Amino acid sequence: MDQTRTGFKPKALLLALPQRINKHRTLQQAELGSQDAQMTEQGKGTLRADLFYTQTRRLAQKGQRVNMGSLPDASVLSTQIHNTLVSYHSIGEEEWRVAKKTKDVTVWRKPSEEFNGFLYKTEGIVEETPNRIVDYIRPGPYRLDWDSLMTSMDIVEKFDQGCCMMRYTTAGQLWNIIAPREFIDFSSTTEYQDGLLSCGVSIEYGEAGQSCVRGFNHPCGWFCVPQKDNPDHSLLTGYIQTDLRGMLPQSAVDSAMASTLTHFYTDLRKALKI
Repeated sequence: MDQTRTGFKPKALLLALPQRINKHRTLQQAELGSQDAQMTEQGKGTLRADLFYTQTRRLAQKGQRVNMGSLPDASVLSTQIHNTLVSYHSIGEEEWRVAKKTKDVTVWRKPSEEFNGFLYKTEGIVEETPNRIVDYIRPGPYRLDWDSLMTSMDIVEKFDQGCCMMRYTTAGQLWNIIAPREFIDFSSTTEYQDGLLSCGVSIEYGEAGQSCVRGFNHPCGWFCVPQKDNPDHSLLTGYIQTDLRGMLPQSAVDSAMASTLTHFYTDLRKALKI
């Protein structure tokens, strides 16, 4: 992976942990199937984010879990994810291939540099201001009411600077060929140009629910900026790279992702008109 280009550099995430989410949580062995995983380091006061990121990603690739006793400093992680999404936003048009197109939404894709899958880009105009649109997208009281794919959402921890950690589940897709999924994401919302950027990344935290497969979102997010000639309309651009995991045909994953992203705009527009 070309870390210079993507901007998501584990070694750049040097953290000082000012406090633990819960001082009484301990790093534990976790199990999925017949394999065990154990964190190789339990820091006292500090933990490097390169260890955090590479450790959790390695476990993710093996389908293993780890109960995290602490999380990276929210402001530092937020900045790194922000920079990563900005780097995706600057990728040239020639590198994208159209995956699906409707009259008001286009979905592109390119090979992801984070995992053996695709980075999807989607774009469309939404008739609303950035603040209200992002209020409906980011973790909060609105998202669960309108997003037809999302079946539950809980805020696990709240941090400063518009950051939080959330747990959410998604419905089965393609006649349940893709079973329900569960995600644990760090989410951050920041200003971008004259609008907003809501972005996030999954973390390996706790155990997946018995009825769900634990999925993993590599750096993803939504840019929402007002149209210069019509500030009551906004350009909403998303970047999604989700590892659904499990023994799934790649064609099923590709079909589900492209359709999910176009339906996302349809559901969002309906909700904003209510």
